Amino acid sequence: MSVAGLDIEREELADEVAVLQSIYGDEAIQPWTPATEHEHATYSSKEGVVRYEVNLSFSPPHEDIALRILVSLPSTYPAFSPPQLQLLSRYIGAFGVDSDLFGSVLKTYISVAGVEFTPDVVCVFDGLANVLERAERWYGERLSAQAVGELLRDSSRADEPTTSGQQAPALPAPQPESRLPAVLPPGVQLIEAEPIVDRKSAFVGRACRITDPAQVPAVLGYLMADKRIARAAHPIINAWRCQVGSVLHQDNDDDGETAAGGRLAHLLQLLDVNNVLVIVTRYYGGIQLGPDRFKHINQAARDACVLGGFLDEKKPEAKGKGKK
Repeated sequence: MSVAGLDIEREELADEVAVLQSIYGDEAIQPWTPATEHEHATYSSKEGVVRYEVNLSFSPPHEDIALRILVSLPSTYPAFSPPQLQLLSRYIGAFGVDSDLFGSVLKTYISVAGVEFTPDVVCVFDGLANVLERAERWYGERLSAQAVGELLRDSSRADEPTTSGQQAPALPAPQPESRLPAVLPPGVQLIEAEPIVDRKSAFVGRACRITDPAQVPAVLGYLMADKRIARAAHPIINAWRCQVGSVLHQDNDDDGETAAGGRLAHLLQLLDVNNVLVIVTRYYGGIQLGPDRFKHINQAARDACVLGGFLDEKKPEAKGKGKK
């Protein structure tokens, strides 16, 4: 029986290939030909194995990214043995495929992150869908890392002195008494969460334990002394709550991002977190995010609180509140 240019003797396998064609398109399934003599010697020795290549496309907005996968069906599939999938693509977009992704594709039917194999049930489509999902997630993680790297490089590039034939005039030394010291208060440790990247904007959440409201300006001054942070569109969006005796002190600052500080203060109130300062730095990527920016600001702050363990402490519940 010939399907997609393949000579397949077993009817159930031919039917499966026909279904894959109906899902991915007629041109997506192609006969696979070994590219080297080594491959030809290796694969030709396995009798009864059906092999074909599947070409998949990513979901929008990255539908121009293609993925090539080799499907190998042993003679005992699907009665006793699962298929084997192999990633033929050496690059996904501009990023070289690493050994972790390559290995995870090979283990699609034998790992907890893959697809469970059930004897007598065809499962190539389930495996392909699983591989596509993992590849898209892998690609998205590298795009995010690249975007953050570009933001940091742009910030560092702005700090570099210009080179010319003339020596720049000496600037007067800054007066130390006019600036906050670029050190954290004793006992304060800043926790920094992974950046959240959306449409070239990056949101970095930080949090720390405080014991006195007077520590807040010192922490903010420490952050602003870092030029990479200071050059962000909104460097120190923040909110804090500090219990001193029986008095709860609290405040927030939008840092130019209207209502952002108040939203962070509301988040701390909902989480019932005291003696904590949260700061979110937003690097603007040139594309307006609308209300999504507040979601990312809150999530960045929450991520920092979780990473610092500030939500793990047991607190007595206030009346009318069931959430911790």
